[in-house]
Amino acid sequence: MLKRCLRHILPAVALLIAAMPGLAAAEPPAFKTGFIFTTHHSPFLVAASRGEAFKELGVYLKPLMERESYELIKDGKSVAILDLVVAKSGSETATLFAQKHLDMGIASITAIMAGIDKGVPMKIICPLQTEGMALVAPKNSPLSDWDSLLRHIRQAKEPVKIGFHSPTSAPKIVLEGALAQAGCKVTLDPSDHDADVLLVDLKETGNLLASLSAGQTDAVVGPSPFPEVAQTRGVGKVIVNLGDLPPAGRWKDFPCCVGVASDDMRRQHPDVVAAFVELIARANAWCNEHPREAGEIAAAWIGLPPEAGRKSTLVFVNDFNENWMRGAGAYLDILNGMHKFNGSLKGKSIEEARPLLIDETFLKAVSRKL
Repeated sequence: MLKRCLRHILPAVALLIAAMPGLAAAEPPAFKTGFIFTTHHSPFLVAASRGEAFKELGVYLKPLMERESYELIKDGKSVAILDLVVAKSGSETATLFAQKHLDMGIASITAIMAGIDKGVPMKIICPLQTEGMALVAPKNSPLSDWDSLLRHIRQAKEPVKIGFHSPTSAPKIVLEGALAQAGCKVTLDPSDHDADVLLVDLKETGNLLASLSAGQTDAVVGPSPFPEVAQTRGVGKVIVNLGDLPPAGRWKDFPCCVGVASDDMRRQHPDVVAAFVELIARANAWCNEHPREAGEIAAAWIGLPPEAGRKSTLVFVNDFNENWMRGAGAYLDILNGMHKFNGSLKGKSIEEARPLLIDETFLKAVSRKL
């Protein structure tokens, strides 16, 4: 009896074992994907929040564990699992890429430039947005605009303190460039009493509002949604949107955040990178068409009141156009002028740096479909 049973069972077990490699192969690979709690990353937050409602776009995210893990689905096929990693800043994102703790992600272009200059093996794979950066003062501050800030700086007997959230963030770089152009001496050294402006590293965006409330700084510079939240909570007021800084037009539509992939990811899993870029591109377009709804979704994800999201001035872009490259080149020139680069980007123009910074192949393929 036992022998007869084994004759029936063993072939079935053998078939199951033979099928197991195929089952394992069918499982989509998992990749670490980073983002930051900012409305600058609205397209990714919107794609995660709307999930299968984006199915008609051809590429979408299917939640496996809300806010933690998602299936990336392209043309009805699961191509990857994205395990989400929340970073505090663009500089931390670059560090995570350097440590091989991220495969793809979103971060400020200046932080990625700084990382690539240091030899971190990654490249920009798509743009994300422009605008959405502002200088904010406490609600009761006498400062009201850029000119009043410059007057205050010139009359002050000690350096005026302005806080920022990351040393390589786009808002900090733009502000530093504008102050230098206005003839102000800027320092990061608290003991430099001869400087006009002391830039204070507040370490992360979550500390910007607290710094304003506590009166630790005269003003702070940061990305959305910080300026909007400061206003809706009655803590601060926008002195100037950085796109409006003088000279007129110089800082308009400056690029900020970008999509990034590690070199290993681009070489070994180009299909996944392509699907990720298409997801971002299609979500970018949706956010431009539905700005209020996109702002509300991103605000809800971050835990902010919906009115903060609705105040967003972000513009999402889907190509490395002439204006975008001009802004990227200005960042490069500013950072080189400040002697921030000591590696592969040192002394380079944007034309020379472009192949070191950007892999355009994925976006070009997607652009033909949009």
